[in-house]
Amino acid sequence: TSFMLAYKLFLLTIMMNRTVALLLATISCSHAFSTQPSVSAPRSTTELFAEAEDRRSFLTTVAAVIPAVAYSAPAFASGGATAGKYTTIPIAKRRYYGRVQEAVHEFLLMGPAVIKGDLTDPVVQDFFDVTKTVVVQGKKKDINGVCNKKDGDCRAADIFDSRYNDMKTTMYLLGNAFRINQQKAPDNLPTVKAAKKFFKTMNLFERKVLKNPSSNDKAATALYAEALDLLDIYLDLVELPPTESGNYDKEFSTLVGESSRIT
Repeated sequence: TSFMLAYKLFLLTIMMNRTVALLLATISCSHAFSTQPSVSAPRSTTELFAEAEDRRSFLTTVAAVIPAVAYSAPAFASGGATAGKYTTIPIAKRRYYGRVQEAVHEFLLMGPAVIKGDLTDPVVQDFFDVTKTVVVQGKKKDINGVCNKKDGDCRAADIFDSRYNDMKTTMYLLGNAFRINQQKAPDNLPTVKAAKKFFKTMNLFERKVLKNPSSNDKAATALYAEALDLLDIYLDLVELPPTESGNYDKEFSTLVGESSRIT
């Protein structure tokens, strides 16, 4: 957003001013470089050694100042989805936008059945079925068409889970990328907080679907409506359209995208 861009530029200006000020202060305190012409009078060995020592001190100070300033600069790259690594917002969007949007698409497909209170509807059941959704496509294990496995089985094996479980994973990872520094804990990020509020309500809804589904569960209808409002709050924070925008009327590819734009 324009506000975040202006904020980042403001922090960069402060950082650059601080760097210049420190370097100027260091130079002013040093006698390493003089603009005055050399005096032809001969200097003693002691004076020459003193000048050389002064220059070494200046270079040592500058070498210490520059890394310190660079280290203290704010990190505009987002916090890592993997511990110890950065995941920038554009990269997170390419990785997770498709999966999050597909999850929202399937979440909205449950609407007509849930409004009637029918948790036995196949669309509702499939959303929570851990055998229905391919979350990781299998890769063949052969090398240039030759299978070197001892059992001779190099077939690709897909990994399955429920769409809801994949939704929770990708919403968390996408939300964790929306940060301006690495120091803030994920649970303190507004995006992650919004995601967890949604999960809390949906976990109650999931329990009703899996444990004792009913064809006339009005309490489940209320939970779904509450989750829908919480989902819109999250979507706004991660720069995705709201649920009523019509954006989620189609299916989405869950593969890693080539662009961070909404597709």
